[in-house]
Amino acid sequence: MVRAAVLPAVGSPLEITDIELPETGPGRVRVRLAAAGVCHSDLSLSNGTMRVPTPCVLGHEGAGTVVAVGDGVTHVAPGDGVVLNWAPSCGSCHHCRIGEVWLCAGALAGAASVYARTADGAELHPGLNVAAFAQETDVAANCVLPVPDGIPLTDAALLGCAVLTGYGAIHHSARVREGESVVVFGVGGVGLATLQSARIAGASTVIAVDVSAEKEALARRAGATEYVIASDTTAKEIRGLTGGQGADVAIECVGRAATIRTAWESTRRGGRTTVVGIGGKDQQVSFNALEIFHWGRTLSGCVYGNSDPARDLPVLAEHVRAGRLDLSGLVTERIGLDGIPAAFDNMLAGKGGRALVVF
Repeated sequence: MVRAAVLPAVGSPLEITDIELPETGPGRVRVRLAAAGVCHSDLSLSNGTMRVPTPCVLGHEGAGTVVAVGDGVTHVAPGDGVVLNWAPSCGSCHHCRIGEVWLCAGALAGAASVYARTADGAELHPGLNVAAFAQETDVAANCVLPVPDGIPLTDAALLGCAVLTGYGAIHHSARVREGESVVVFGVGGVGLATLQSARIAGASTVIAVDVSAEKEALARRAGATEYVIASDTTAKEIRGLTGGQGADVAIECVGRAATIRTAWESTRRGGRTTVVGIGGKDQQVSFNALEIFHWGRTLSGCVYGNSDPARDLPVLAEHVRAGRLDLSGLVTERIGLDGIPAAFDNMLAGKGGRALVVF
């Protein structure tokens, strides 16, 4: 029996309770969590913006130590430090075959499985495959990757979602070039990783936009050269900070129609907007045909930073070891399992960066 944060049903409060994990079977790995990040996607799952089977254990950004492995598992062994990969690629679908593993058709198939039970025997699903909001979890072998050398386990948790997403948005999706200007909308965990990644890419001007004035210092430490409080004049302000042209690149980390539209309007003619934030179906963004032609801008979605974790984790680790990427700089609060509901409330209120559950 281990402690976990269980979501009984969509819209219900989380319950911190005991759950029972099975013996580790073939092709499975049991992991004792060291830390788990509280991501906005967890909030989106809990309130129904994104759908998963319930009851379930949420949490998809985590790292820990292997406790046991089942038959057939050879790439990790008990005692190894691992990063959880919530979107493992199947290797055989169309997207995997053409190298777009972040769009794997079967990436979330495991979320429908039963991986544990409550103390009274009720079946539990792993929210996004890995169920990191628990002292221990049991996952498919392709959901774990070895922690790169020199990265503390608690910091490594952030690599599993926020950093892969932010880094990938800059380097894989928007393909920011040295000397370009970048504006990042939303200074949460992913936004802070995106700001750091823009600095690593050599962006000349890095503008952070958020509704909270209190996040300015946090954004500037992450690499922002300018800070804008979100308002009806945000796009105009950004043009003023970029020689009247608009930014070369905008990264939207919020997932709201109004913010996506503002991000698009904030880029120059021919600029690029990448949408990282996950919005609901009710968030409708509209454009007229003439402006699409005239501005020549590009608007693209970005799933998991368009990243391949197996390829990108060693690259990120090298940035960490060289001091270019500060993982602890994303964290504004360290909590226990019982602090997750308050962390959800803070995200709704637009407060702080990443909350990190430390076990």
